[in-house]
Amino acid sequence: MVEDSVADGRRIAELLASEVDGRVDGILDTLAVVNPDRSVEGSPDGERAYDIERAVDGSWEDARTRHAPEESRGELLAEVYVHEDRARVEFREGQDAAAEVAGERGLRVRPKAVEPPRTLVFVENGAEVKRAVDAVEAVTEAVA
Repeated sequence: MVEDSVADGRRIAELLASEVDGRVDGILDTLAVVNPDRSVEGSPDGERAYDIERAVDGSWEDARTRHAPEESRGELLAEVYVHEDRARVEFREGQDAAAEVAGERGLRVRPKAVEPPRTLVFVENGAEVKRAVDAVEAVTEAVA
């Protein structure tokens, strides 16, 4: 069980990655954590830690093994950033689903006015990781 006291951005992002990449039940079987930057420490503006990709066809049977860096087996669903005291998920797809589910789960949500637009979901402590995974699942189902 995740402790409420986890309020380190890097650790929160690690917990989220474990939930997304480690579970192979349901829709999460189509997701993988890719392009990790293990050197991130967290900053006030956030540092990109990794991406979440959705398999275009089928599941990620060997999500951690990519044949060549330029070979894409999936499409980018979200980017995860590390702040000093929280993590931020930037959904590139399924923005409405992300906003709706994350808001219902009590997570802080805001739109990002870029082209194309994004939805930002803030994960402020370890206890919010499972709720953030709910948003990831909802977005995955919305774009499937």
